[in-house]
Amino acid sequence: MGSQALSTTVEEHFQRGVLCKINGQYEEAERELKRVLAEEPLHAAAYRELGLVYGFTGLFDESIEALKRAVELDPSDLGARNDLALTYAMLGMMDEARVEFETVLEMDPTNAVALRNIVYFRSSPAAE
Repeated sequence: MGSQALSTTVEEHFQRGVLCKINGQYEEAERELKRVLAEEPLHAAAYRELGLVYGFTGLFDESIEALKRAVELDPSDLGARNDLALTYAMLGMMDEARVEFETVLEMDPTNAVALRNIVYFRSSPAAE
């Protein structure tokens, strides 16, 4: 019981990282999420959260790479796809953003985030 009580699980590191991100403690969030990925390199949600942390701190190349990795590991995670699309859009990568939003809508035609944003990437009703 002694060593188990002191050890921190991957899930605890993940939750701590998310909480730090929410609270704007980005350095600590990055540390916690990197701990998760050191233990579980295929943890898609940790890549997503790390991508958001990088985006919030202006590390846009790193943000894109982490979000792309999250989508690669869990292609069905529409939240990660939307985050990637929004990051692309914020960086002026409009073609990439449009493709991600369209992919989300193919998977879920009622996805509110994608529906709200795709209008900015369709030039005319004929484009649909």
